[in-house]
Amino acid sequence: MEFYKILEMWYLNNKRNLPWRNSSNPYFIWLSEIILQQTRIQQGLDYYKVFTEHYPTVQDLANASEDEVLKDWQGLGYYSRARNLHFSAQYICNELNGKFPTTYKELLKLKGVGDYTASAIASICFNEKTAVVDGNVYRVLSRYFNIDMPINSPKGIKYFKELAQELIQNAHPKEYNQAIMDFGAMVCKPQNPTCETCVLADGCIAKAKNLISSLPVKEKKLKVKNKFFNFIVIDNGDLTVIEKRTGNGIWKNLYQFPLIETNKPVDEETLLKHDFFKNHEFKNMDIALYNPEPWIHKLTHQHLHTHFWIINTKHIENFELTAWKNIDDFAVPKLIHNFLEEYKTK
Repeated sequence: MEFYKILEMWYLNNKRNLPWRNSSNPYFIWLSEIILQQTRIQQGLDYYKVFTEHYPTVQDLANASEDEVLKDWQGLGYYSRARNLHFSAQYICNELNGKFPTTYKELLKLKGVGDYTASAIASICFNEKTAVVDGNVYRVLSRYFNIDMPINSPKGIKYFKELAQELIQNAHPKEYNQAIMDFGAMVCKPQNPTCETCVLADGCIAKAKNLISSLPVKEKKLKVKNKFFNFIVIDNGDLTVIEKRTGNGIWKNLYQFPLIETNKPVDEETLLKHDFFKNHEFKNMDIALYNPEPWIHKLTHQHLHTHFWIINTKHIENFELTAWKNIDDFAVPKLIHNFLEEYKTK
């Protein structure tokens, strides 16, 4: 039996019960795919529910403010996904008259939509024969066909896409694409795959050669950079200071406490010499380090070694103030959210 037929038959009996699978509405499929990028399904389910309740149509999402969208996205990370989602919703409503793109090529024009997402929407909603290639698919194909080409190299990306496209030609696109993704997540897992009961085992070359654990192959990642963040938490009992991040770095348009970034850990004496304290006058202030051990927040290519410095003062000048009681209204990075959850209880 052919590869695609085995997977489709397996899927009919084993597919996961996911809420967006009850719909062929491209808006819901798009939402699910963007949310699930770099996100575990169990975590993504809660966010999918929030977004479909708060923004039941693409028009509702387009009409929302970016701050509202970022607040609902809080905790998922990779916030550019949320900004792109919001931007593309407005593009669909304003430039496409609310008509969702229906082909792979048209879908690629949406900001934040790449090959994988466009393929998923086009195949699931419009039955277009365009193959999805995600981590699960790379794993299944590299093992079944014993391909040791790095999946994160330009050559490897091109090769696996062409192979996946060849395999889908005789398949049912909607069922096949979801089948191979589910199969990679449930059977051909990164660790401890269930090869003994695998329906593809008889044809799997890597299994026959005992190479399952060495595939797929990835090129070495870029060196991780260490950064040192010092957040200044100003507290006069009722008020604090929180600022919106600008620029194109991490956490764009999210809110944070005033930040002093240094090239190494600093003590109180060194911190107080920073220009921040020269430019802002704090009368009768007490400063204390909240966390003696840094909180390390790991991002893809950088680790943030973070300290929170608490400044208690009754006189705050040259700042736009925010009431502590309203602090939860702001969309903040997960790192700030975790601090607030702990600090507010002390």
